[in-house]
Amino acid sequence: MRPPRTRRTSHPLFTGRTPRTRRTRLPALALASVAVLAAAALPAQASGSDVTPTRSPLRAGAVAAYDFGHPDPADPATERDIGRSGTPLTLINGGAAMRVADEAYPGSSPALQVRQQNPATAGNDDWKAGTWDAGGVDSLGAFSSARAATVMGWFKMTGDNPALNSNTANPTDRYGAIGLAGVLSGTSDGHAVRALLELIQVNGELKLVALGRRLDGGASQTFAASADWQKLLPRGEWVHLAATFDFRDGTMALYRDGKPLDGSYVTPGDPWELATTPAPHRASPTAPRGIKIGGSFPQNTRENNACDCRMDDLLFLDRAVPAGQVAAEYQRMTEGD
Repeated sequence: MRPPRTRRTSHPLFTGRTPRTRRTRLPALALASVAVLAAAALPAQASGSDVTPTRSPLRAGAVAAYDFGHPDPADPATERDIGRSGTPLTLINGGAAMRVADEAYPGSSPALQVRQQNPATAGNDDWKAGTWDAGGVDSLGAFSSARAATVMGWFKMTGDNPALNSNTANPTDRYGAIGLAGVLSGTSDGHAVRALLELIQVNGELKLVALGRRLDGGASQTFAASADWQKLLPRGEWVHLAATFDFRDGTMALYRDGKPLDGSYVTPGDPWELATTPAPHRASPTAPRGIKIGGSFPQNTRENNACDCRMDDLLFLDRAVPAGQVAAEYQRMTEGD
């Protein structure tokens, strides 16, 4: 095994098996009147569900891609997937009101707003997005036995992060993480992931990380950016982030605005069990149980690691996008085709 090395890169409303679609659609909690008002407030691009996405050639190859300008005409609390898998995304607890008019880059579609609603109350009302199936989401099967993965998108901090911890009695306690976006593992309880872009505590300090788990039920590895997270994600500023995961050799990388970030691996040894399992190394041969965005538990059984932030153009790929393509993606979106 080639040992991990520091690189100029980077870390429930229902349970049970659904019918064979395995694309669990959570109840739309926003009232129809709210949905109409929210849609009216969005740019014209959001109200037309047949708009052809532009400026992002990686979208066509993404397993799942969401620009939050393609609501399901039959259910505005559902966002259509403009990637290749057709995996619908549920806008949990806020429905259509979670789409807001805020351009991440020139000409972009509406953004997704996620946030905590009642931090003083233990509940499940945080705005987040995701999809969930305890039996595995069939449409995400490209991540079964995957050699690699990439999670990327635009992010903007809009509030006080990390959020207050609504699961403890201490009124000043805050979560030890800020949820961004990730693909769940094949045995996840709604929190454990296969590939995740997030901010978590590393040696007592909050860090921007790529966090990956090759084997279901196995240990995770974390690649943490060296820089101060508040400088990487300043409040009120759109930032493009990418995290790559190569399950074949145990390497990961982080990028900000198209450029690789300095960082280091957190877990010593061989947490992905590359030295003790036969090659070629891949992720577990299971379909992920879903996608989580803006916090954990997309089945809405628990509020955890809420993020007061906005997101746009989220891509989930079953390959490790190389540095040159990450840079080209950022340049294309910010400077135009």
